Amino acid sequence: MRPRGKETGQDTVLGQEPPPAPQPVPPAAASPTDGPAETCPGQQREPGGEEGSALHHAVLRSGYQADEILLTPWRHFPLEDSYPFVPRDEEKWDFVLVSDFHEVGSEKETKRRKFLDELSKKGFTIKKIEDEKLFHGVRAPKQIFRKYQWLLRNPDNPDSRPDAHHEVPVTTRIRIVHFILHHTMTPDFEKLQDLMKKKVFEAAFPLHEKEEGTEFLKEKWARWRDIFCQQPIEKIRCYFGEKVALYFAWLGWYTYLLGFAAVVGLVTFVAGITIFNSSQVSKEICEATDTIMCPLCDQNCPFWLLSDTCTYAKVTHMIDNEGTVLFAMFMAIWATVFLELWKRQRATVVTNWDLYRWDEEEEELAMELINDMQHKPQQYQHSYFRSTIILLLVLVMIAVLIGIAHGLVIYRVVATAFFTQSDFEFLREQANTMAVMTGAVLHYITIVIMTKVNRRVALYLCDLEKPRTLSQRENNFTIKIFTFQFFTNFSSLIYIAFFLGRINGHPGNYVRVAGKWRLEECHPSGCITDLFIQMAIIMLLKQTISNVVEYLGPWVTHKLRKKRQRPKKRSTMSEEEEEDADACRRQWVNNYHLSKVEFLSLFDEFLEMVIQYSFTTIFVAAFPLAPLLAFCNNLLEIRLDAIKMMRLRRRIVPWKANDIGIWLQVLEAIGILAVIGNGLVIAITSDFIPMQVYKYTYSPCMTENSTAVDCSTGYINHSLSIFRVQDFEPHTKVPEMLPGQEITECRYRDYRNADDYSYTVQFWHIFAARLAFLILFEHAALCVKLIAAWYVPDVPKSVKNEFRVRKHTYLREELSMMEYSTEV
Repeated sequence: MRPRGKETGQDTVLGQEPPPAPQPVPPAAASPTDGPAETCPGQQREPGGEEGSALHHAVLRSGYQADEILLTPWRHFPLEDSYPFVPRDEEKWDFVLVSDFHEVGSEKETKRRKFLDELSKKGFTIKKIEDEKLFHGVRAPKQIFRKYQWLLRNPDNPDSRPDAHHEVPVTTRIRIVHFILHHTMTPDFEKLQDLMKKKVFEAAFPLHEKEEGTEFLKEKWARWRDIFCQQPIEKIRCYFGEKVALYFAWLGWYTYLLGFAAVVGLVTFVAGITIFNSSQVSKEICEATDTIMCPLCDQNCPFWLLSDTCTYAKVTHMIDNEGTVLFAMFMAIWATVFLELWKRQRATVVTNWDLYRWDEEEEELAMELINDMQHKPQQYQHSYFRSTIILLLVLVMIAVLIGIAHGLVIYRVVATAFFTQSDFEFLREQANTMAVMTGAVLHYITIVIMTKVNRRVALYLCDLEKPRTLSQRENNFTIKIFTFQFFTNFSSLIYIAFFLGRINGHPGNYVRVAGKWRLEECHPSGCITDLFIQMAIIMLLKQTISNVVEYLGPWVTHKLRKKRQRPKKRSTMSEEEEEDADACRRQWVNNYHLSKVEFLSLFDEFLEMVIQYSFTTIFVAAFPLAPLLAFCNNLLEIRLDAIKMMRLRRRIVPWKANDIGIWLQVLEAIGILAVIGNGLVIAITSDFIPMQVYKYTYSPCMTENSTAVDCSTGYINHSLSIFRVQDFEPHTKVPEMLPGQEITECRYRDYRNADDYSYTVQFWHIFAARLAFLILFEHAALCVKLIAAWYVPDVPKSVKNEFRVRKHTYLREELSMMEYSTEV
């Protein structure tokens, strides 16, 4: 029951704008055209040839009133709107404001009325409908859009000239109204955002319209069955705006080129499987039944035979082979070619939209003036003190994230010791592998938790910076959140790739955590399998669980809201008014029941894909299947995002854009990190370099000049050092001997002398080879990247030629108009 004294239940329309008075048409600007833009419903172009266009422009420049333009031939007048699904202007509502029912005279009710009064003063039409909540539909007056058209007419496109027949696209209407709503200030100096924090308004959103384009997108785009179909980018742009359209265009292009990387990665992996049983190194490990290895832990860990890890060795050399090096080089080139081809694709797309030279700051200033003629531009400011504080806070946050990575390292060390003391034989035998796998799951959990923490911290730091514009705020937030997410996702992987087994010391002198637990060692066949397992688990969990939660969250919320929907109350209105109100009520309530669109909803989608791009490129040398997993995920991601936007979420504000913003710089930085990361993986993590050094320096092929044997023969024995059991640390419990054997020596993975455990000449030889390969690989890859960037121009020649032809045509038209005016 609604309490007494509350607002009336009758639907009302306030602030109807009077019919606009005839406006003088200012002279048109003289500039070349940028080419035809996509025509969306509600936006029309003038048909006709050059002659009629030139005459029409001449009349406009002469300064006549709009109703005095009679010289244009009849065939040049715009056609009537032919879209049967597009409602008339008086039936459209640009935005809906939702609030609870407040007592008449209460503080919240007073604040709400003050805000609505300010909108009415600006000529907004306001319609009130009562249901389970109080809904206010707002519609902006046409004069606002005419001002926008005039101020932001495209000087390179004469068709953008405002007139009575040139409608503003719905996406532009929503964007302008959204800006005015959030910049309208009440007499109490409160804006909509302040009122929403005080629960005066609960929600503000544009409506999903029942239009031809809407139904097309629902049936041909937001469907799982269309997973392999091409995206209708132009229709996405007409409904969600250029920023969303560019996101889906980029995601589609990324997925398309990812298919080639996925095929090469799969071939590399399959080629590795073919040598699963034929690798000489793994054969030696499997046949080493008399090679006794040192214990893997201090307590309850016995001596063990190298042949016990035969399967592990085969898996390692299935991943770590010559094909891995070639694939890493390929991915470094692929990352560059992908970005260069995207720049070309983006240039073509935004040129067709007449946005190639669009200026975001100019649009913002224009909307500020449309909202308030007394507005003064906000000045650029920079504070070294504030920047220093923010830099220090960022460094503190990075230190925290690195500390969490150290915590994961300690967990692996403790877990290994715990598993080795387990009563279960399987856990004791696979202690190291189980520690790696559980550590990867724990790493994923920390990623989920720290993602939320990183978001809050990044937003707080952005508020401290006091960015001048919305785009500047988004750029600052992007840099911070990506930095935090990079350390969250990759700190543990960096440890496994570059530090695991290299800082743990050696038997008799181990490096220990808290003086108790010693650090992990690499398997005798290498550490790259640990990195492979970590990458596989994180990518599978991140892509499967994240996608399920991402889809089920809005879907369950939408179903629960619809189930809790209360029946509407009938009001005493005429039948015609009731029918109109019911149509609006159904539409508004249904939109209200959809999931809320967050301010950074599209940003979250970009961030998810960029982190995936990082996994796909930076450590791809250790996980050749990463592109394939990413490709399969993206096929689902495109349709998942489409279904969320079209069916499960409220309509996103259609922001304008002509590129993907600062994300392009982030992707280029990732491309450079990919070259460095893969070079380090091959040089340090992989056994590729030690094996090549052995083949060409110490193998039987070189020492005995024999070509009848495999040059890798003897590599395992060469890479294992000897430790005397009597030199164990005093507090170390020497494990039980193997049955029937008296053990005086054991082997461990390293290059050390048997007498004093100092590094051998081979160690420094391999170290120099690793360093030389790293320098050579990175310089070669970077040179190839630069050559690819030069070879593939950012802007296609067809786009440049099109600009030139349009400029020539426009200048010729202007010259003809001048001669016509002189003759008259």
